[in-house]
Amino acid sequence: MKEKIQKRLDDRGQVGIGTLIVFIAMVLVAAIAAGVLINTAGFLQTKAEQTGEESTSQVSNRVQVVSGFGNVTTNEQVDYINLTVMRGSGADDINLSSATIEWIGPETATTLTNGSTASADHFNVSAIKDTDDSQPVLNDQDDRFAIEMDASDISSSLGPGEEVELKLTTQYGAVTIYRANVPQSLSQESAVTV
Repeated sequence: MKEKIQKRLDDRGQVGIGTLIVFIAMVLVAAIAAGVLINTAGFLQTKAEQTGEESTSQVSNRVQVVSGFGNVTTNEQVDYINLTVMRGSGADDINLSSATIEWIGPETATTLTNGSTASADHFNVSAIKDTDDSQPVLNDQDDRFAIEMDASDISSSLGPGEEVELKLTTQYGAVTIYRANVPQSLSQESAVTV
């Protein structure tokens, strides 16, 4: 009888060790799964923050067009368009040398980049108000820069009633759209608001 009791106790001990091994295995699997979930959550959080920052930059880091005017030639055509721009409200520093302008006009569509002079492929930036000599970087809310585009080189001079759509894209990807409309009558004008 004593032998039977001892055998039963030995069998119980083996069942306990088996249960303990299964329990440890489950704990290890749960720990690995938790580690994978934590790493995935951290990665997704980082991606979400990055996407949020990029989206905010594309919305807020824009330039604002204060005014626009065109130079009228003697044959009643607009040969140059000048835009006065400033940093948009809440925007970071905007480097206009990294900006592009899409010119979508009556005869042609092209992309302009910053250059030393306005031409068929370039626009020119000059300072109107720049107290800290940061040109071409809009780094202060009081900065005002002129962007000059040569309409006669880009396509041909703009005639009365014609329109050009200008899409100014900053280095952040923020887009400002400005439509320059030439008035119906240019007689006896040297410059017109566009």
